Amino acid sequence: MNNVDLRRIADALERMSPAPAGAPDFSEADAFVWHVAPDRLAPVPDVNRVDLSLLVGINRSRDTLLENTLQFARGLPANNALLWGARGMGKSSLVKSIHAEVLRQGLGLKIVEVQREDLPSIGRLLSLLRASSERFLLFCDDLSFSHDDQHYKSLKAVLDGGIEGRPENVVFYATSNRRHLMPRDMIENERSSSINPSEAVEEKVSLSDRFGLWLGFHPCSQDEYLDMIRGYCKEYGIEIDEDTLWAEAIEWQATRGSRSGRVAWQYFTDLAGRRGVSL
Repeated sequence: MNNVDLRRIADALERMSPAPAGAPDFSEADAFVWHVAPDRLAPVPDVNRVDLSLLVGINRSRDTLLENTLQFARGLPANNALLWGARGMGKSSLVKSIHAEVLRQGLGLKIVEVQREDLPSIGRLLSLLRASSERFLLFCDDLSFSHDDQHYKSLKAVLDGGIEGRPENVVFYATSNRRHLMPRDMIENERSSSINPSEAVEEKVSLSDRFGLWLGFHPCSQDEYLDMIRGYCKEYGIEIDEDTLWAEAIEWQATRGSRSGRVAWQYFTDLAGRRGVSL
């Protein structure tokens, strides 16, 4: 095999597995998404989020998470946070809205979204962030683990940091529908079928214990559901009489079989479309 053939093989391998990109210019944006193959942080110029004031029925979680985030942005100690509970009740919206509020108060904070599937690469991401003078909020949405899922081991690099410790300039927030990040029936199955039931699931279940903050989100009441819609109408200048709003919104939730912040936004999206209002 001659040198030309070797160079062609090397070029082909480089195309198949590009070299990881270095740290980006963090002044480009306040939000980034972590990608792998190759490793890179892609800037997000316009984050999809709502104003913090429009999130109804989660006041305690809002205030707790905001205070924790402000502490971190000011260079003070802060906890990793797990937001768990009912679907569509604003867990991910709260994280993004609080990031915006921190920026509005003039503090520097970058948010970096990480997909659950990319958790095995988290150590490489931390190495990039550790070298920066910026402060980073790592965010993983809809985090959960199945029976044979080993991704949870990679997450310990963020929560515990191993021998190096978690970078002082990084905090980790995750959302999940599950309090212990794995289905309850799976926990019970492992306990009932294992030789040592008490140890069978301890490693996975104890992962959630490594979050300093546990913030629970529960199904909203009908009044809270209607207040969410009224807030959206006020924010976007849509006038609707109370009887019409009540009748349509209740019918909408009945057809969906659920009541949540997400359902309230979906009804409002339909209302705005019928009224010719752009969102």
